Amino acid sequence: MARVFWFRRDLRLQDNIALNAAIHGAKQDGDAQVCGLYVVNTDDFHALSGIRQWSLYESLDSLGASMDRKLTIQHYGKTLGIGEAVAKVASAAGAKTVHATRAFDPAGIAEQNAVGLALKEIGVFLQLDDSYYAVAPGTVQKPDGTPYRVYTPFFNNWFKAGWAAPVALAEGFEWFEPIQCHGKPDPSKAAPLKVKAGEAFALRTWKRFQDRALFNYDELRNRADLSGTSHLSHALAFGEIHPRTILAELADSAGHNVYRKEIAWREFYADVLWHNQHTAHDYYEPRFKKMRYDTGSEAEAKLSAWQQGKTGFPMVDAGMRQLLTTGWMHNRVRMIVASFLVKDLHLEWQQGAAWFEANLSDFDPASNAHGWQWTAGCGTDASPYYRVFNPVMQGYKFDPDGNYVRKYIPELSHIEGKAVHEPWLLVDGLAKGYPAPIVDHSKEREESLRRLEEIKVHKA
Repeated sequence: MARVFWFRRDLRLQDNIALNAAIHGAKQDGDAQVCGLYVVNTDDFHALSGIRQWSLYESLDSLGASMDRKLTIQHYGKTLGIGEAVAKVASAAGAKTVHATRAFDPAGIAEQNAVGLALKEIGVFLQLDDSYYAVAPGTVQKPDGTPYRVYTPFFNNWFKAGWAAPVALAEGFEWFEPIQCHGKPDPSKAAPLKVKAGEAFALRTWKRFQDRALFNYDELRNRADLSGTSHLSHALAFGEIHPRTILAELADSAGHNVYRKEIAWREFYADVLWHNQHTAHDYYEPRFKKMRYDTGSEAEAKLSAWQQGKTGFPMVDAGMRQLLTTGWMHNRVRMIVASFLVKDLHLEWQQGAAWFEANLSDFDPASNAHGWQWTAGCGTDASPYYRVFNPVMQGYKFDPDGNYVRKYIPELSHIEGKAVHEPWLLVDGLAKGYPAPIVDHSKEREESLRRLEEIKVHKA
C-alpha cells in the first residue's frame, strides 16, 4: 500500500526522519511506493514579496529535480482547504497513512490540525515524526518541568540533551504521482536578484562556510562588511538542510562553539514560541503593551523612511536596503535596525516584524518574532529594554572602514573610510541626495527610557 509524504518546511531528501518513516511504511506495506506531496495556498503565495515567491519557487524546483520530477504539487485556496487538498491526494493514492514532519509554530499546528481532521473523515491517519530542530521544542525543561525563559541555561541543557545523528535517505522505494500535478506556483512579482535554493545548494553553502569562515566565526560573525556568516538561514527556514547535519560536523573550537550557540538560539526561540503561542504576534512581557508608542501620520512617515532605508543613519539604511535588494540582512544589522525602529522611532516591534516577514527570504516565525522581541526589550533577555543600540557607534564598530554602507548606499560612495557613518559632519556628505538624520538619537534614547519608567512594575 502506498504512503504519502507531505513536504512542509523540510524540502530535502537527506536527513529527513519523517520521510524515511514513510518509505519504511511503504516497503512494509508491500508496494514501496511513496507520493511526495507539497500543497501551496496560491492566495497566500501571491501575497508574498517577489523575493519570497521566488525563494519557494526555486526550492520546490530543486526538490522536484532531486525526485526525478515526481513531486506532486497541489494548489488550494478559498474554495478548497488544506485538509481537503491533502485528503484528495491520499484518496487518489489509496494511502491509509500520510506522513509529515511535526511543526511547533502556531500556523504549522493549525495546518496539522486541519489536515488531521480531514484525513480522519476518510479513514486516513496523519503520522507526525521528528521536527525542524535538533532538539524538539518542549524537550528541554527545568528540573520542575517548566520551560526556560533565559537562553544560557537553556543552551546548557539543550547541549546535554543532545541530538540524533543525521540519517541518509532510505533506499528501495519509488516515487509516484497518483494525481495530476498542478505545478510550481508561478511568481507574480519580480525578485531583485536570481535566487539560488535547494538541498544541493544548501550543502554546498555549508561546505563553503566550513572552508571560508567557520574557524573564525567567533571573531568575524558581527562584521557586516565581511562574509563571516554561514548564509544558511534560508536553507534552515525552508528545511533544505537539517540542523543535525550541521551540528554533526562541529568540533570543539572557539569558532565552532559559537556557531553551535547560534544554532541553539534558533532552537531556543522555537521552544519559547511553542510554550507561548500568542507571542508570534503578541508581547512575551505583557506590560510592554502599556508603553506609549507613536501613531499617526508622522509615525507612518518615519516607518516608511525606515522601510525604504532613508532614515539618515547609514548603518540602519544600509541594512534596510540590503533587505530590499537581497532578501537577507546581516544578523548584527538586524538588531541595529530593530533597536532603531522601537527605541528611536518609538514604533511597536510588530510593525518591523511584519516588514521582515514580507521581505526576508529566510523568514522563520519563531526567530523573527522573538528576535524582534529580544531587541525590543519585551522578550527573553536578562537586561532587556535598557539596551539601546547607537546606530552610529555600531557602524564604527562593525563596519570600521565603511565598506558595508557604501555597498548599499550609492549616495555615500564618494565618502572614504569610516567618515561615511556621519556624513552630515562633512561639507559634501549629503551632496548626492542622502537625507539628514530624521531624529536625534541621544534625545530619542532618553525618551525611550522615560517611557519605560512609565510602565515599571511598581507603577502599574
